[in-house]
Amino acid sequence: MKLHPSIMCADYGNLENEIKLLTGAGIDYFHVDVMDGSFVPNFACGTEVFKCLKHFSHIPVDAHLMIHSPAQHIDFFHRLGADMITIHAEADPHAARTLARIKDMGLIPGLAINPGTSIETVKELLPLCGHVLAMTVNPGFAGQAFLPFTVGKIKDLCALAVYHGFTLCLDGAMTPDKIREMHALGVEAFVLGTKAMFYKDVSRRNYAATVRELRNIQ
Repeated sequence: MKLHPSIMCADYGNLENEIKLLTGAGIDYFHVDVMDGSFVPNFACGTEVFKCLKHFSHIPVDAHLMIHSPAQHIDFFHRLGADMITIHAEADPHAARTLARIKDMGLIPGLAINPGTSIETVKELLPLCGHVLAMTVNPGFAGQAFLPFTVGKIKDLCALAVYHGFTLCLDGAMTPDKIREMHALGVEAFVLGTKAMFYKDVSRRNYAATVRELRNIQ
């Protein structure tokens, strides 16, 4: 199981310590949501977040670009130190070219699939991906409820992940129970937010214990 905490949900007033604690807990990726206020109705994560992550941790970074025209910004996020760049096909009319360009840079090309986007509309792109991010909430805000109608698509993506060789990751409302359920279907990776890692009750936050518990899920 691969664990990708969403740095958007961390305590920004104590970001250096948060990064060090998450690194010590043994996570696999830092998930960084980049939002432009247009493709999704929110803004998030500036360049300083990337600089902090690269300065205080060796853990690789996934830049999830929830922005219009992501191809225009691939070089920028490469320079910031992203190890994986995930784009939305809905935001890029030439997503195949953008994914190929990410791979040519030596990075992992990722494709995010919104809840309302069918596999049929992106199936030609899947062989180009090293990472597929299936959204189980509408993108833009943390703390939403899991959308049950996405389960059928997740099951299909699990089979396609084996066939094409990409890692399937779920993003949105991932509680420990939901992670257990989805892992049993074959999902390999999970973005962790306010329901499984960054609890609103700060006294419940214990990143090392959370990672141990999730990795023990069978």
